[in-house]
Amino acid sequence: MIGDTATVHTTVDQTNTAQAVGSGSLPVFATPMVIALMERAACEAIVNELAPGQSSVGTEINVAHTAASPVGAQVSATATVTQAKGRQVQFELIAHCGEQEIGRGTHTRFIIDAERFMAKISG
Repeated sequence: MIGDTATVHTTVDQTNTAQAVGSGSLPVFATPMVIALMERAACEAIVNELAPGQSSVGTEINVAHTAASPVGAQVSATATVTQAKGRQVQFELIAHCGEQEIGRGTHTRFIIDAERFMAKISG
């Protein structure tokens, strides 16, 4: 698992701008959407390690969003597993717009039994 990686991509459009999601007033890729893309990459990085019935949940994320990306830009996020202890998995995250790094951070996820998890929150 350590060293497993995944990269996901998206295009900045009117639906994922700071203006559209309420995290700012400008038509640029929103910070919450950078984080969501990074988290999606983390999920993809470990999906092949999960047993049937398992999923993962994010519990901590620390991200610096360091550069803006305009509408029409292609954005990618890469997650790499840096540590795995029991059910806890830690990741290094990096986002790019073309060749430019636009964000970096760390993320923690826990592997869970999906049915048991949903039963707990259902009451």
